[in-house]
Amino acid sequence: MPSFIVKLDQNKCIGCGSCAAVCPENFELQDSGKAHPLHEKIEELGCSQVAAESCPVQAINVEPAE
Repeated sequence: MPSFIVKLDQNKCIGCGSCAAVCPENFELQDSGKAHPLHEKIEELGCSQVAAESCPVQAINVEPAE
């Protein structure tokens, strides 16, 4: 079964919360106001891909694991 790696660039993140809104099972906002992935390795794209697509500054990248 393929797996995927979720990467979030903290330098790009503006803390808008769109990722946590569309995918609360894998993203949360930290006390710093920036988003954080709860799971960096996932088995299915699911809402993590939707979160990446909804990020207004393209701070989230979901890639196939090697």
